[in-house]
Formats: sequence, structure tokens, C-alpha cells
Amino acid sequence: MSNDDLVSQARAARALAYAPYSNYRVGAAVRARDGRIFIGANIENASYGLSVCAERNAIAAAVLAGARELQAVAVVTESSPPAAPCGMCRQTIAEFSRDAILLLANEAGEVVQTTLTALLPLAFRGDQLP
Repeated sequence: MSNDDLVSQARAARALAYAPYSNYRVGAAVRARDGRIFIGANIENASYGLSVCAERNAIAAAVLAGARELQAVAVVTESSPPAAPCGMCRQTIAEFSRDAILLLANEAGEVVQTTLTALLPLAFRGDQLP
């Protein structure tokens, strides 16, 4: 699957978002190293701290299906320029990838390609634990 297809999957996931409080809908799609694709959307909660980001939902779906290594992550929002994942999502991506490709896109068709290392250069990793 191409990067364009991954962005399309994230765009479709965005339509599934539950965002009645912020009205800021986010869709994500992750490609595992074996090529499988998993999607997620943000799910808000009236108790804001219980909300879950699209990226973490997509990664959770991948992990539940047995994927343990991510190759690429696409995130679609309405922001211009396209929004990057929050810090919690960056650290979650780092748990399953050394340097995933990140495709940040919006509904206007803008796409910014970057890497996890560019967004989180000194990621904390499990191999740093005693």
C-alpha cells in the first residue's frame, strides 16, 4: 500500500471520530512492518482526560492484532498546516518504531512527510530501563 493510500485510510477514519466537545476530528492509519493497515479516530469524553487520540487508537488496534513494529503513521486533521501528533502519541509510536515515517495531512490535500526522530529526537525507550 502506498503512502497516498495510507493517508486515504486515515481520512476515512477521521469520519468515524467522536468529537462532540472540541469538534476537532482526527483520523489515523498505521502500517505495520508486515504491511497490514490499522485505523483509529479520536474519541472524546466529557471528562477530557479520558479522551483517546486517533493515533493511539490505531496503534492499539495494531497491537491487539499482533503487530509489534510500525513502518508508517498517517494523521489527518482539518488544520493547516497539518497537525503533528501530541507528545503522548509520539511516545506511543516510539514504543513500536525506531523511526517511523509520519504523514501529516489535512482535508485540503496538504501532506507533510516527516519522521518520528524529527518529532521526538530523544525518545525514551524500553531498552533504557534497568
